[in-house]
Amino acid sequence: MRYFIELSYNGKAYHGWQIQPNAISVQEVLEKGLSTLLREPISTMGAGRTDAGVHAKQLFAHFNTEVIFDIPQTIYKLNSFLPVDIAIKNIFKVKEDAHARFHAISRQYLYRIALEKSPFNTEQAFLLKPKLDIERLKEATKILLDYKDFQCFSKSNTDVKTYNCDIMKAEWQVIDNELHFTIKADRFLRNMVRAIVGTLINIGIGKVEVETLHDIIKSKNRSEAGFSVPAHALYLTEVEYPQTIKLDIE
Repeated sequence: MRYFIELSYNGKAYHGWQIQPNAISVQEVLEKGLSTLLREPISTMGAGRTDAGVHAKQLFAHFNTEVIFDIPQTIYKLNSFLPVDIAIKNIFKVKEDAHARFHAISRQYLYRIALEKSPFNTEQAFLLKPKLDIERLKEATKILLDYKDFQCFSKSNTDVKTYNCDIMKAEWQVIDNELHFTIKADRFLRNMVRAIVGTLINIGIGKVEVETLHDIIKSKNRSEAGFSVPAHALYLTEVEYPQTIKLDIE
């Protein structure tokens, strides 16, 4: 049987989602927990890879097992001995060919910028000292929706066949004493969101003109874009799947 597992995690202690040598990852900790409970080696495939220090409010992964298990009890036990920074929300059966990565139709990220110093969000948001022109930010953000190729925001030496991404939503909101950037797309390149935010910040503080964003994107050159903002304020907030996948969840 194939199962989807829904989880959330604080990425501070982890070197990203994906298993890698000489570094602790969320995937490694999750697989050890599942393997212990189900008493067989379990491997997972995640909906995407978050970088070191990035958080996930919602992420799905799939795994296969022939073991028959009680789902609510397994969720309870898994949450009992996983670290406090990883939480299991749900486990459910899916079609045999359902794929957590390839069947996802959109991912959504949130980046939090603190507009003033606070002892309560130092590890959750990026404190930005220069004053931002929010109207300039919003104007520049609209430009993103006119393009598909975002190579200029991609980490170099990335093994991908295409740099095209369909951005469905990109917006800024002021919430309490924070500025929130939300972006939704069918896929994201490595470091893409953090590079976009850094570039938009440069526009918001007046370092770069709004219209220059067109030239930056057309350049397809990472060095033309802005700095990469810190990982600790980035959250994967939502992964969406087709209704056909969800209908088979019983």
